[in-house]
Amino acid sequence: MATQVAAPPASIVDTPDGLVPEAPKKRSPIPLLILATILLVGGFFGWRAWSFAQNHEATDNAQIEGDVFPVLPRISGQVATVLAKENQRVSIGDTLVKLDPRDLQVRVAVARTALAAAQAGVAAARAAVEATQANVSTAQSSVGVSSALRDKLQADLKRNDYLLKQEVITRAEYDAAQANLRSTTAQRTTAENQVSAARAGVTSAQQQVAVAEAVVKQRQADLENAQLQLSYTVLTAPGEGFVSKKNVEPGQVVQPGQNLLAIVSTGQVWVTANFKETQLTEMKVGQPVVVEVDSYPDVLFQGHVESISAATGARFALLPPDNASGNFVKVVQRIPVRIVLDQPDPQHPLRAGMSVKAVVQTK
Repeated sequence: MATQVAAPPASIVDTPDGLVPEAPKKRSPIPLLILATILLVGGFFGWRAWSFAQNHEATDNAQIEGDVFPVLPRISGQVATVLAKENQRVSIGDTLVKLDPRDLQVRVAVARTALAAAQAGVAAARAAVEATQANVSTAQSSVGVSSALRDKLQADLKRNDYLLKQEVITRAEYDAAQANLRSTTAQRTTAENQVSAARAGVTSAQQQVAVAEAVVKQRQADLENAQLQLSYTVLTAPGEGFVSKKNVEPGQVVQPGQNLLAIVSTGQVWVTANFKETQLTEMKVGQPVVVEVDSYPDVLFQGHVESISAATGARFALLPPDNASGNFVKVVQRIPVRIVLDQPDPQHPLRAGMSVKAVVQTK
């Protein structure tokens, strides 16, 4: 009968003579440390971002704004000279464009001649007043002479009446005295009528003076208007800045209100930031703002909120939304916020239209 040999225990491993069995390897803690570090750093920056978001509102829907002065002609005409060049710096009052002035120069000359004629008419009317006033004086003198003569003849007639009764004079002499009295009385009446007519002539002449003076004022206004129209042939810079968007050449015929060029002001600039309506809960005028300009990524500009628009930007669109039409999709609206910079930076000039990011500290 065969004898069974027991198998060695599983824990006993055959090893070469003289060697010690290896201990099991331990897992390295470095990956766990790296993961923990990442979680801690991520949590820290996440907490900072959350804390920052609780106290700030930011948007990159913002840009630099500045004054832009349009140069528009007030009259129609042909361009004679263009003195402005693209991107040229100009000051207030610098001549930019000249229109052909010859037609308006003729109008000024005609208006000046008409004014001189009207002024001569006033002088003639005043001379007529003086002449009629002299006629009044002459007529009044005639009235005085005829009155004195009439009084003398009346006294003579009374005396002749007594003499006639005493038969000192004849009836013929008495009748002649009466005839002289009647003639003198008629002359006095005529002189009085001449005085009235002369006074009426004075009144009429004075009215003619008033009419002539009114004509002078009208001609003066015509001359000033012609001179004003002539001054419009010279287009000057309305403000200090740089010439931009030049769209005019010599020989071109322009119309009133036509945009010839623009002057971008070198004065104060500001930021118009379009924040979502949900971002305005804590935003107020005067809160500090940090502005990041895309052109200067390493420079931060300090400013503050100057004003908040009273309406959303959609209200000023060419075609405002009509939510009563039946199809309504709620869209978060944006409200323009005006931000002014506290200090200009000559080393980093800001130009209208630059894209920026605005961060408002709300708490």
